[in-house]
Amino acid sequence: MTGPSRVLVANRGEIAVRIIRACHAAGVEAVAVYSDADKNSRWVQLADHAVHIGASPASKSYLNAAAVLEAARSTHADAIHPGYGFLSENSRFARAVQDAGLVLVGPPPSAIELMGDKATARATAQAAGVPVIPGSAPVTDLASAQAAADQLGYPVLVKAAAGGGGRGIRPVSSAAELADVLPAAQAEARSAFGDGTSYLERALARPRHVEVQLLADDHGGAVHLFERDCSVQRRRQKLLEEAPAPGLHEETRQRIGEAAVRLARHVGYRNAGTVEFLVDEDQHFYFMEMNTRIQVEHPITEVISGVDLVAEQLRIAAGTPLSFTQDDLVPTGAAIELRINAEDPDRGFAPSPGEVTTFDLPGGPGVRVDTGLARGDRISPFYDSMIAKLICWGTDRDQAYARAEQALREFRIEGVASTIPLHRRLVGNDKLRSGPVHTTWLEEQLE
Repeated sequence: MTGPSRVLVANRGEIAVRIIRACHAAGVEAVAVYSDADKNSRWVQLADHAVHIGASPASKSYLNAAAVLEAARSTHADAIHPGYGFLSENSRFARAVQDAGLVLVGPPPSAIELMGDKATARATAQAAGVPVIPGSAPVTDLASAQAAADQLGYPVLVKAAAGGGGRGIRPVSSAAELADVLPAAQAEARSAFGDGTSYLERALARPRHVEVQLLADDHGGAVHLFERDCSVQRRRQKLLEEAPAPGLHEETRQRIGEAAVRLARHVGYRNAGTVEFLVDEDQHFYFMEMNTRIQVEHPITEVISGVDLVAEQLRIAAGTPLSFTQDDLVPTGAAIELRINAEDPDRGFAPSPGEVTTFDLPGGPGVRVDTGLARGDRISPFYDSMIAKLICWGTDRDQAYARAEQALREFRIEGVASTIPLHRRLVGNDKLRSGPVHTTWLEEQLE
């Protein structure tokens, strides 16, 4: 592969391991970065070079753009892969990477900026002919919010314009409730994203969360790699994902993929990205947001499509055209991903930091585990609580679930609590296995 010969991985955990392996498979050197808490981590050991970038809190290390750029300079890296989270959707960082003469393994800063503001992204989707949920312009005070809500009709969602990952969203069912929720939502948005701007959106009844994986190159090539259903959520955080989305009409499947590609072309997108939609009970779909990065759940797309998405990211960053067209892509079988987090579902999903004393991974046909941990490692309180991702593929959905059941029986983690017991209950749930569920289904089950 021509292009970058040394890539700095500006991330940690399983995605850092994943990217380092893709670099090595492509004959590219990988540079790891690490905080105080991660100095003995698996990705540091796998990388060709490693640089300490700061103290354990993310704000002093993985979110420190200057430290990341200095690490790239000091190791003579010629590209940076941001993974997901941290700096991955920060347009200022993306521009700083380019200004430093480095290649960003990701989309152009202009696309990150355009799709990063949710209100602007809505307007952009509309301009591209992609359906959007009825919503308002940004609201600045209670009077403008109440006027927008009256026009939309209750229930509505108050959403942070700069939000992401399901944060900064609050449901409202009445004008009285709006008066209480709006100030709190705007304060939450300022705290989480540094921007308190909010807008309103009509709330759909019992929608599904369906997203479309994209790849686009610098030569006009743009394809979708089918869709994923991410409706099994708690507090808008995904716990289980499936590909392809079960029960989706073939016409809907085709139209939602075409809409995602149309939006990518409209914004001049490049590299990997995901367009997220809500799908109602009549299978009408509506644009929700675009994630301008690789996503946690990308492996289930890889196993049904046969495409190594991180390898393709590196190829696109090197200026190489996509090696396939839309017609070349045919999904095979079905896959599910289970997020194994260091949380205790029986104690309100309380975080469970500590040492992982037992870490026995499952195996067998169609079973893959992505992790950045090994036995004896510690779950840090400073970062996301993910321990591993369990990906199970089958020739059909029933086989994928059966393999997941077996894998979860083999998967043993001790020393910290984990979501494995919850996942064992989920994959055996008749309602989930019989067909699609909506985005509040899990919370209803937990209650």
